[in-house]
Amino acid sequence: MPEVEKSPKWATAFTARDMAQIAVFAALIAALGLPGAITVGFSGVPITLQTLGVILTGAILGARKGTAAVAVFIALTMVGLPLLSGGRTGLTALASPTAGYLIGWIPATLVIGLLTARILPKYPIVFGLLINAFGGIVIIYLFGTAGLLVRTDLSPWAAVSTNFAFIPGDLSKVVIATVVAKGVHRAYPGLIRA
Repeated sequence: MPEVEKSPKWATAFTARDMAQIAVFAALIAALGLPGAITVGFSGVPITLQTLGVILTGAILGARKGTAAVAVFIALTMVGLPLLSGGRTGLTALASPTAGYLIGWIPATLVIGLLTARILPKYPIVFGLLINAFGGIVIIYLFGTAGLLVRTDLSPWAAVSTNFAFIPGDLSKVVIATVVAKGVHRAYPGLIRA
């Protein structure tokens, strides 16, 4: 009897339930852009609620489905849908100082999802906070700073210091996402397959 080759877990196809969750979280990120944006500082980078959606997506859906949801959202903006805060499209964002932040959403979601899978099923709050802060702040800021250096004439220190204005709001988003993720994983265990 021939041996059936098993594909790795990450390579398996999405189920209908997975696709529904991906669509819901892509829509959540879009909905969080509706309140608009507040531009702070001189860099032209706005404060939005959409990063809350990115953190939630990784923390609740995990690396595979979460990254797919963010990729679907970004793809929709790239084909011209004005889903980014302020009614911007992905092409507009990529041509602006916000390019790095938008690109950083995908690795941030991936890292949050991978690390969250390691702390389940308990989802300790302290580890959840650290994971969400690392992915949702550190990784996005790294990509955002690189984008600022490419898209503006800011010095490296000015590009890094631009992020300081975002830290209080982003810490609030991390706390909210962690509390919500803890509740969701308690109510619906198994959303992230290890």
